[in-house]
Parts: sequence; structure tokens; C-alpha cells
Amino acid sequence: MKIMTCPVNGPRNISEFQWLGPVQAEDEARDETLVERLFLAPNPMGVLREWWRHTPSNTVFIAERNLISDEILRTWLKGSGADKPTSAA
Repeated sequence: MKIMTCPVNGPRNISEFQWLGPVQAEDEARDETLVERLFLAPNPMGVLREWWRHTPSNTVFIAERNLISDEILRTWLKGSGADKPTSAA
């Protein structure tokens, strides 16, 4: 069983979470580039920051995940800052 740590609710089964996509810079989040971002998105290998949602509590947070090993490195709420994650996976 794979476990992900919700910053609010603690460690939970991965089936309780919904992947919401990669975290993007503010300048990338424009309507003009929506189609390109959705259908022509790069597939980088390595560490990626992603939006996730804990569905029972509706908590949306950021997770840093290694795409090669599929290991969840850390999770945190947006306002807390990436340099101070609230938990490790």
C-alpha cells in the first residue's frame, strides 16, 4: 500500500488523493497557453512539484515527487512555503 502524507490529516492511503497537475509559474497560467499546457506538456524525469487534493477533507496542497522512483519526497500547504514543508512522505 502506498502512503501519502496530507499536511492537515497526516499519513493516508494514496487512494484518498486526487492528482491535480503540476505546479506552474504564474506567467505560465494564462488562457492563451491552455491548449499547449494540456496537450503538449513536457514529460520531465526527476523531481516535480504537483498539486494534490485529499478528497475526504478537500485539502489542496503541493507535493514534491520523484518521477523516476515515484517516491513522494515532501508535502506542504501553499502558504507555508516550499522551504518549510509541513511533512515528509
